[in-house]
Amino acid sequence: MARRENSEINAGSMADIAFLLLIFFLVTTTMDVDSGISRKLPEKSQDQNQQDVIVKEKNVFDIVVNRNNQILVENDQYVTVNEIKKLAMDFIDNGGGLSTAKDDAPAAPCDYCKGARSPLSSDHPSKAVISLQSDRGTTYGMYISIQNEIEAAYTELRNRLGLEKYKRSYDDLLKDYKDNPSESLNEKIEFLKNSYPQIISEPEPIK
Repeated sequence: MARRENSEINAGSMADIAFLLLIFFLVTTTMDVDSGISRKLPEKSQDQNQQDVIVKEKNVFDIVVNRNNQILVENDQYVTVNEIKKLAMDFIDNGGGLSTAKDDAPAAPCDYCKGARSPLSSDHPSKAVISLQSDRGTTYGMYISIQNEIEAAYTELRNRLGLEKYKRSYDDLLKDYKDNPSESLNEKIEFLKNSYPQIISEPEPIK
């Protein structure tokens, strides 16, 4: 009886198949990107005799988030994340007093603010401080969501002023500057940023 030979598997193209599968998975797989907040930290002061700045209570907008992700505003009102932007805009844009005097120039009221000009709220956008304090048990997602709403409040105010003054929104000016940087565009962007400076205080988390 003739001896039966073992059949062999042709593995010549296995390397090519493995390579194609590797390319397929690389192309179709999505990579997780860590989310974060862009913040420029203040530089350490070189002036040893510099005194602490005294901030009026009405110029500080308090936001506190507890470990259950509940948001307390001004120590007396629980709100949702979606309400933060409007409340922040009303506070920043109130314009109830005078600006911060610079270079020995006299302080002046905000002539571009559209707020209620309440004497009980912030004097000027240059003085308005938003204080965000979280609990150590606050989720990262909630913290980021609140930061995004605060950022959106500043952006919308700058957009509005940009449209009034330059017929271009702040966002559009940033895109224009990215595509074609120029001194004139930079001056417009800096004017809008200085008109509504982003002043955010983040106290130590609640234990």
